[in-house]
Amino acid sequence: MLKKNLSYFVLLLISTSIYAQNIDSQKLDSYFTSLEQNNKFMGSVAISKNGKLIYSKSVGFSDVENKMKADINSKYRIGSISKTFTSVLVLKAIEMKKLELNQTIENYFPTIKNAEKITVKHLLSHRSGIHNFTDDKDYLTWNTQPKTEKEMVAIIAKAGSDFAPDSQAQYSNSNFVLLTYILEKSFKKNYGDLLKDYITQPLDLKNTYIGGKINQTKGESKSYTFNEKWNLQPETDISIPLGAGGIVSTPSDLIDFSNALFNGKLVDAKNLEIMKDVKDKYGIGLFQIPFYDKIGYGHTGGIDGFSSVFSHFSDENIDFSLTSNATNFNNNNIAIAVLSAVYNKPYDIPNFSSHEVISEDLDKYVGIYASKQIPLKITITKDNKTLIAQATGQSAFPLEPTEKDKFKFDQAGIVLEFEPVGKTMTLKQGGGEFQFTIE
Repeated sequence: MLKKNLSYFVLLLISTSIYAQNIDSQKLDSYFTSLEQNNKFMGSVAISKNGKLIYSKSVGFSDVENKMKADINSKYRIGSISKTFTSVLVLKAIEMKKLELNQTIENYFPTIKNAEKITVKHLLSHRSGIHNFTDDKDYLTWNTQPKTEKEMVAIIAKAGSDFAPDSQAQYSNSNFVLLTYILEKSFKKNYGDLLKDYITQPLDLKNTYIGGKINQTKGESKSYTFNEKWNLQPETDISIPLGAGGIVSTPSDLIDFSNALFNGKLVDAKNLEIMKDVKDKYGIGLFQIPFYDKIGYGHTGGIDGFSSVFSHFSDENIDFSLTSNATNFNNNNIAIAVLSAVYNKPYDIPNFSSHEVISEDLDKYVGIYASKQIPLKITITKDNKTLIAQATGQSAFPLEPTEKDKFKFDQAGIVLEFEPVGKTMTLKQGGGEFQFTIE
């Protein structure tokens, strides 16, 4: 599935001056070894300072079935980080007088509702109102099948508008699929060639390109989710996300791209400031990434079982990227650990202690739980020795026992504590606590 984007970084509310020091590589290696050994994460990370690589690490497999270990050259689908590349290409087109930020899109897409009011900038900044096609209930029934431009435009047009253009901001992959087609029409070239001509070839990014069917012989990773073991995920056909989520890359290439972008090698200074101008959470191909008293800029991505993030902190010219083909943990916590290592701040190597249960132990937790604090309900079921939680309107997820009556779902930072006698449950997430009672 082409995801909207991963969780934003947690803002650490400690306002202190912090400076990048020499990285304790041994501790950071131990952190990733702990994740790997406990089936929490597979992927790669890279960090640079002043454009020079200062740390990289790869763990897990790029191909579980064939036991192919990941390495620094393993390639990953980067999902919505593709939007940053597409934004650069659009701004290149504007600098070359092929497009204008404030031109409307009715000549390109007359069937799109409000096309005569929607501008290129509205698409770039998620202010168009165009419905996000990946939110549709039937999306996962067709996302693995190739689609033509005509078919994708028809899908997007049929879904209509969620709000009046520029009245608010709401993330929509549809915006960047349409921008892909606008770029191709403006340059009379396909998106892959534009990517190569204006970004990857000038920057010598040898491992970055528009994807296709995953090819292990080219070092491309498959993606997985975890439920007792790593399970292979279906592949979204790249004809669907295109410039919204179709690029393949490596962490090393991403930090080189980031460094080039923020040091004026891709767009002029005025357009870089436009990209960084955040309104209602979104800039153009960027959003803010806070860490302690610092503000970085970057983007996250998710498609199928892949997840990724890159960020740039200008004060010391630090670039960080993470790409993953399988995670059973909260990637936000991983990013915070890596940046803590960069800036010599404390972080812990996670201890994945587990609590053994048998199927019968789980019966006392099963039921539908409601809370007076929040409107959603949580249904608890079981599958053999695994407890399953599902909130209203959301996907089900497996819970891991950590101690008596206590379970967690690391990927979302969720902890559930049950009190079977009183038939209550406490949900803890992001510093909040919510009380539930079984119906």
